[in-house]
Amino acid sequence: MAPASRSPEGSFFASLRRLLLGKPLSVSDSAIFHRLALIPFLAWVGLGADGLSSSSYGPPEAFLTVGDHRYLALPLAAMTAITVFIIATAYSYLIEAFPAGGGGYIVASKLLGPTAGVVSGSALLVDYVLTITVSIAAAGDAIFSLLPQHMHILKLPVELFLIITLILLNLRGVKESVMALLPIFVLFLITHALLLGGALFSGLGSVGEHVASIGTDFHKDTSNLGYLGVFLIFAKAYSMGGGTYTGLEAVSNGLPIMREPRVHTGRRTMFYMAASLSIVAGGLFLGYFFMGTSFAEGKTLNAVLAEQVFGNWHLGPTMVLLTLVSEGALLIVGAQAGFIDGPRVLANMALDGWMPRRFSSLSDRLTAHDGILLMGIASLVALLLTHGSVDKLVVMYSINVFLTFSLSMISMFRASWKNKNVTRYVRNRNRLVFGAGTALCVTILCITVYEKTESGGWMTIAVTSGVVFLAIAIKRHYANIGRMIAAMDSALPTSLPARSNGNNPEFNPEKPTAIVLVGGYQGVGIKLCRSILSTFPDFYKNVVFISVGIIDSGTFKGAEEVENLNKSIAGSLEKYELLAQSRGFPVRTAYKIGTDPVNVLEELCLEVSQGLGQFSFFAGQIVFEEAQERWFHAILHNQTAFSLQKRLLQKGMNLIVLPIRNEPDPKNTPEPTPLLTAST
Repeated sequence: MAPASRSPEGSFFASLRRLLLGKPLSVSDSAIFHRLALIPFLAWVGLGADGLSSSSYGPPEAFLTVGDHRYLALPLAAMTAITVFIIATAYSYLIEAFPAGGGGYIVASKLLGPTAGVVSGSALLVDYVLTITVSIAAAGDAIFSLLPQHMHILKLPVELFLIITLILLNLRGVKESVMALLPIFVLFLITHALLLGGALFSGLGSVGEHVASIGTDFHKDTSNLGYLGVFLIFAKAYSMGGGTYTGLEAVSNGLPIMREPRVHTGRRTMFYMAASLSIVAGGLFLGYFFMGTSFAEGKTLNAVLAEQVFGNWHLGPTMVLLTLVSEGALLIVGAQAGFIDGPRVLANMALDGWMPRRFSSLSDRLTAHDGILLMGIASLVALLLTHGSVDKLVVMYSINVFLTFSLSMISMFRASWKNKNVTRYVRNRNRLVFGAGTALCVTILCITVYEKTESGGWMTIAVTSGVVFLAIAIKRHYANIGRMIAAMDSALPTSLPARSNGNNPEFNPEKPTAIVLVGGYQGVGIKLCRSILSTFPDFYKNVVFISVGIIDSGTFKGAEEVENLNKSIAGSLEKYELLAQSRGFPVRTAYKIGTDPVNVLEELCLEVSQGLGQFSFFAGQIVFEEAQERWFHAILHNQTAFSLQKRLLQKGMNLIVLPIRNEPDPKNTPEPTPLLTAST
């Protein structure tokens, strides 16, 4: 069968896609990992913005909870700063213990077991969806605080548009999206430094009055409510401000995108996050107290504070505008953490079999495209269901954040006593950090669940539980398939023939050639080979083995991983080559690496078929028993063979897809030449 000419690319949709997403990146370029990795400052922008932007809704929620007991803002400011540094310090040690990244999912999986791991991972997935949703919703609130009430009808459509824009930016690549949003981050730092400085400077002029009011109000409350009553009000407000700490786990999840040395970069990024969040969140509490800030309809608490601080300035209205715009814009930047870390957690769970394998795949821009799309679509749905209500979203958000925090802290604290492999990272002086972190995180989690279950918390619990049960079902399915494939490996030859130094049969391109798509060296290929030989006995005189190495989230961690993948593919092809030569077949081999198996296989098929006379392509597909066929198999398993078959048919080429079943081999069947492995 003669090869057909390849149709030129350049359709309207292909051109539009390239315009929006950019040109493909080469995975064979060893420098690509360095160019895409983030230095500490850019990592602070891309991941730290989530934590810093949480100051827009965490402190206001806590301050409004104290009600008339406004003096509690002072201990709230102190306790918030302490909590930030405890959690950040704990996660710095966690980064050192798990330098490959993965955050709470990997920590819980390794130290508490798969059950705790899937709970933590599922909570993180819901958490990152809500990271996007609550950040965009809070951004809408901040920006629309500048506009009259009758224009607020446009808030939800604008928020939906912002999420779609972020989806497109992240499909282009992490570093490009961070660089595009960098000016927003800098503007936020400048305007909020002026806001907090102005609020504190104004408060210094009446320190005596504030000190007197604190003593009077505290004495009044303890007389009416008792010390326990005052403490309970403080504890509730402290827990309701749990949204302040969201985003602190982002660095541990995003280590793979950081510049080497990753642990150093990660820990420095953690310090930047902790310092900036402590200053901004603590400063806001003090600003609310000193300025007497109170709730105003249609405005955020920070908008009211900005008007109070900048009201008498020469450029006051302009400063209010810049402050709120930068706050809203930073919240949009903060949504980046959901798009960066959410797909990464999804990919890690997919590699472990808890989620469909497709979520570990990368696009030609080296982004987890399926994960980005899922995070974006899910956040759009969450935004619509809650109508962009920040109050509801923050409650839902905080529960899962502190569930993950709690599991991570418990894991490290427990391991420091029982696991010698982790003890070397968690020294005696650090156990106190994990112990304190466990106490704080579990306390906030319990109070938040108790106070807010009926106010929207039940939805988070229900959705997260649903994700956990779905993950368990997917894991069970993949385990069954794994046992099926392992059973087929009994067909593998017990030993391989030695490589011949000469007298190998000569490859004659004029004779019929079987171009065989192979994966790893598995028994699946042996079974399929028998089917080929029985279907086309003594017809093909040459064999060409071709294979592709797929760069996914598990291998896209550095040039060394790509080199290991190359060696693995070459080793598998050599085994097929040796077996074919030992049976008298002339053999050639070829392989490529890439991110999309269908695209790379199509290119490879066109290349190896050049110069051949009569040839056919062969691929295999595992077939489930008829009683086991389900609609979700198409989701859990790719359809590479059939997708490639359609493409080759359009070019006038024939790809024969043969079924692979887990059936016992007939007795006394001679061992055939392995020609094919399954593409599942």
